[in-house]
Amino acid sequence: MIALGVAAAVVGGPMVMDPVEGAVTKAQHTVMVAAQKKIHEKRISKLIHVKQRKHGRRQANKLIAKTLMARHGWRQPAQFRCLEQLWTRESGWNQHSHNASSGAHGIPQALPGSKMAGAGPNWRSNPRTQIKWGLRYVKHRYGTPCGAWGHFQATGWY
Repeated sequence: MIALGVAAAVVGGPMVMDPVEGAVTKAQHTVMVAAQKKIHEKRISKLIHVKQRKHGRRQANKLIAKTLMARHGWRQPAQFRCLEQLWTRESGWNQHSHNASSGAHGIPQALPGSKMAGAGPNWRSNPRTQIKWGLRYVKHRYGTPCGAWGHFQATGWY
């Protein structure tokens, strides 16, 4: 059995040896790989949370917006600057922002906030869902973020 395992290792095949001899079976190897993958995913998740704490949730929300804007064809830095100014004025990029008097909610200050349910059931607190909805709204209503920002500057709302 040892010779078979060595030969498999030399040619790059799976190494399956008798557990009595100290090696692992294929099933044990699969379990170990899955456990290592889970540990890696937890480390990545922790790293993301550390970066969010270091750079701030608002910065993370802006990065989400930049990524989603490209899907709408808005790759110009000017379009992001317009959106950044608009949503900074509206919510400060805070996904928990809520206007008690109007009912507007989230990063784009959807009125009512429940409108964002069309983008996902987690609209109350998920910045990605809110940004996705907000970008669709901007595109449908104003064409571009700069169109929405121009309207906001003229009227005080969008």
